[in-house]
Amino acid sequence: MTMSRRLFITLLGVSLIGCTRQAHTAPYINFSQPEYGWAGKPTADPYLPPTRLPDQPLLTPTPSPPKPLPTLRTEDIYYTVQWGDSIRNIAYLYNLLPEDIIEANEMANPSLIYSGQQLLIPAPEISETGPGYKIIPDSELVNSPYTVRFQTDAFINNQPGFLKDYLEEVDGEVLSGAEIVQRVSDDYSVNPRLLLAIIEYQSGWLSSREWQDNPYPLNYREGGYEGLYRQLAWAADELNRGYYLWKVKGIGGWVCADGINVPINPTINAGTAGLQQLLSRFLPYSEWLLAVSEGGFVSTYMDLFGYPFDYNYTPLIPLDLKQPTLQLPFEDGVTWLFTGGPHGGWDNGSAWAALDFAPAEKDLGCSYSDDWVVAVADGPIVRSDHGAVVQSIDGDFYGQTGWAILYMHIETRDRVGFGAQLQAGDRIGHPSCEGGISTGSHLHIARRYNGEWIPADQELPFVMDEWVSRGLGYPYEGLMIHGDQSVQAEETITEFNQIHR
Repeated sequence: MTMSRRLFITLLGVSLIGCTRQAHTAPYINFSQPEYGWAGKPTADPYLPPTRLPDQPLLTPTPSPPKPLPTLRTEDIYYTVQWGDSIRNIAYLYNLLPEDIIEANEMANPSLIYSGQQLLIPAPEISETGPGYKIIPDSELVNSPYTVRFQTDAFINNQPGFLKDYLEEVDGEVLSGAEIVQRVSDDYSVNPRLLLAIIEYQSGWLSSREWQDNPYPLNYREGGYEGLYRQLAWAADELNRGYYLWKVKGIGGWVCADGINVPINPTINAGTAGLQQLLSRFLPYSEWLLAVSEGGFVSTYMDLFGYPFDYNYTPLIPLDLKQPTLQLPFEDGVTWLFTGGPHGGWDNGSAWAALDFAPAEKDLGCSYSDDWVVAVADGPIVRSDHGAVVQSIDGDFYGQTGWAILYMHIETRDRVGFGAQLQAGDRIGHPSCEGGISTGSHLHIARRYNGEWIPADQELPFVMDEWVSRGLGYPYEGLMIHGDQSVQAEETITEFNQIHR
């Protein structure tokens, strides 16, 4: 270690479904009537943000209309334990600390809970409404168009700190710090600038050369989350959780590390909501208040990248957005199974953007399949690795701009290569269990627009060959409807979940 001062951490079987200043980037948008920020001078490069004019003041983002959010619970309730539950995940579900439930139920051994058991869920301690200060725009949380020319490796190598010498083994492959940041960014569709600012805020690894033998570089000290990759993937999932729950009005407060529940200020934006959520998981209430204020996390971000609202790509999701015509992702005349309704696009914190389909074979386990996943539209392949294939279907070669399709769990054998230009119906590869966590060979397919996961159960349903997705209120439960026909998502082979084109 003394020769290169490198940290080398081995993580076996890890899988998750993130000096001189570098130039930063993105397509120019008309800022003449911005939601927040300033009207800058257009740049010649369409993938760079407007240039700040000399001595132009930083403008505070304009107020947003209050968003109706759920109110926080103020009374005790009871919960019936389900199979697979733990005190930890029940506490997380109800914005409590595990010890709150353990104490309320006088549990001598909290590991010994059983299905059907009734647990008292105490009312949380609630603070004042959280601050309305907007920390970042939405486009600085998602992997948006303003990241097209941002070079993660070049930026890290231009910093004096420890991160550029970091190495870690992930799934049998040695990755550098830059490769880890870029992989997590690509997987979760979270902005690499934000991930780097979080690393710096929590560990100082961009600025400090001091040797740090710390298995928890983001200070999330949970067993099984050692190493930068697991830490950063967890952080990206929490950022997405806050972002997408806020957008669908699905959460009313954050729970801080000391158990205090903070009602969400209804005037913040989704990007700020995601960051407030993540920081609440690290910090007790008093420290969280400082972190989400004008002198907190945003100072670290600005030291690295400048004013965050200079990167405000608006509108990220146009009000009149329409999905282009798509076909089902399998070949003509071949029967498949609809096995998963709307659920997380990547991991479980993101929008319910994904649907699952499996080949109609007798063995639904992780077996080889010779059936083909095919392209749902025309466009180039902009990613092909680790079981993931991403296709841009809006006429350019960028996965961060316009419409992009994720095809997940695509087997290495016969998988389409990076750069291939496909037509709708061209072969992508075979369904498998590769990439992420899977108990059976299948295709996980999801949509993004400008880097944002598009839910399959909201205003813009997933439509393929005029089959329309519909959620049933729980992850993986849903229907595909075509006129008076419908198929229902089931994990096994039934007469009700078979679908073909």
